[in-house]
Amino acid sequence: MRVIAGEKRHLLLKTLDDLSIRPTTDKIKETLFNMIQFDILGKSFLDLFAGSGAIGIEALSRGAKSATFVDNNDRAIKVIKENLEHTGLSDRASVIKGDASLSLENLSRKNEVYDIVFMDPPYDKGLYLPVFERLAKSNLINNDTILILEVGLKDDAIGVTDMGFKEIKVKKYKSNKHIFFKKA
Repeated sequence: MRVIAGEKRHLLLKTLDDLSIRPTTDKIKETLFNMIQFDILGKSFLDLFAGSGAIGIEALSRGAKSATFVDNNDRAIKVIKENLEHTGLSDRASVIKGDASLSLENLSRKNEVYDIVFMDPPYDKGLYLPVFERLAKSNLINNDTILILEVGLKDDAIGVTDMGFKEIKVKKYKSNKHIFFKKA
């Protein structure tokens, strides 16, 4: 896995050897960032269920002003920090070990509004629902925030629109998809 574009392009990133963590492939990552390329420069990025941190690091490499990484796996946190150090992007990043949903409560105390929120939870467990529920009630997002959810191909993210979000775009791949939301 590598950084696709931007100031750190071509740098290789470490991954986790844990079978329960599936990194977003370079091809899917490139497609995703081609879709949001004009929304990143100078923006704040929140990477939930961050895994190796590859998505948030890609955002930083492409000009995001900051990125916050959240994961509850000790090994993932270690790999994220190593990847940030390797790419020289640590100064624009913060890393939080904790549950994605519960960490949002602590983040909201910092009065930061995120421009882009990316979440890639384990598939087929509905772990994104409490995250969207907290985001809907928080000051972490506004009407312009882009929320991107990576889910399995068969997941329709039922319930998210009931929390005050509207689906604005869906990009399907062979085995998964990205669903884009904004506040309704």
